[in-house]
Amino acid sequence: MTFYGILDIGAWQAVLVTLALTHVTIAAVTIFLHRSQAHRAIDLHPVVSHFFRFWLWLTTGMVTLEWVAVHRRHHARCETALDPHSPQVFGLRKVLTEGAELYAEATGDADTLERFGKGVTNDWVERNLYSRFRSHGLGLMLFVDLLLFGVYGVVIWAVQMLWIPIWAAGVVNGIGHYAGYRNFETPDASTNFMPWGILIGGEELHNNHHAFPSSARLSSTWWEFDLGWLYIRLLCMLRLAKVRRVAPEPIIIPGKRQMDLDTLSAIILSRMHVIARYGKDVLTPVVRAELCRDAHHCRRLVRRSRKLLAKEGSRLDAAARLRVEQLLSQHQTLATVYQFKERLQDIWERRAPTQEALLDILQDWCQQAEATGIQALEHFSLNLRGYSLEGARAA
Repeated sequence: MTFYGILDIGAWQAVLVTLALTHVTIAAVTIFLHRSQAHRAIDLHPVVSHFFRFWLWLTTGMVTLEWVAVHRRHHARCETALDPHSPQVFGLRKVLTEGAELYAEATGDADTLERFGKGVTNDWVERNLYSRFRSHGLGLMLFVDLLLFGVYGVVIWAVQMLWIPIWAAGVVNGIGHYAGYRNFETPDASTNFMPWGILIGGEELHNNHHAFPSSARLSSTWWEFDLGWLYIRLLCMLRLAKVRRVAPEPIIIPGKRQMDLDTLSAIILSRMHVIARYGKDVLTPVVRAELCRDAHHCRRLVRRSRKLLAKEGSRLDAAARLRVEQLLSQHQTLATVYQFKERLQDIWERRAPTQEALLDILQDWCQQAEATGIQALEHFSLNLRGYSLEGARAA
């Protein structure tokens, strides 16, 4: 006689149970491991924190210290040979199919754990139970699944074991650095491959995360949805969590023309927003004016050329660099706005002796931009003078 477990559920009920259980695992990864431990964007109540640790022990066998260290190394060495899981280095197929193996290889590096694992929860329970007996949690989960769901429990358990290796180690690290759309021109290849962060709790919004790694919220535009952020807000309402950092989105104070240190701080802290706006407000209209012959020809050309000109110089291959040089040599106005973009990016990468000295450089940039006679660039510069973080809302 077939045993269907204490709960005696049917096939469709088993599917729903599987989705619910794996979703708890996703929530534990994105809220506890990623946003709380790796980036310190939120503080969790000890009860919530320990529940997530216990659940991850049951369903993944992952150790907090190892996961955090590998993820921090990914950010620090992104798209290089030292990146533990970059499709730009290893190829998309390897990351998708062998993501768990790449993760395991990285956790075996003692230097990675020492250098990138600082400040992670590593108490007695972590050292003497979760780290020491990691496979025992998986065995306990199998026993519970069999006891509650009978024959369906075997399938439920198998899906639980595969969920994180496939979705997190494979899909997020693979597709999230290979295909999708980009809100921000980060120096890496990160993308958002879904605007609705539901399946993986918001982790699909990967480009947003690389633009603002320490932000507790991963969505950036009004039409993006981050389910993990919704859970965090609910935990905050219950006083079980506290948000430490959220990516700032500056406001523009109308009529403000005198730049000050608040302006400088707003521009530097939200530089990803600044350069994204430059692409939209300056590069797009100039490309359209310089390159378009007719409406049919224009749309695709503008999108392709703007994407090329907005891309970080370090991410241009030889062919793309040659195409940029050809565009700039043939169109003087394009060359001018491109040079101003490069100079603007250089401002927040400089090591000026004082903030006042950096502010002088920014003011000089604005004065020169407004003297070019290029309307889009002049309008952008005037808006830049009004940037402020006072009263800014969370991005």
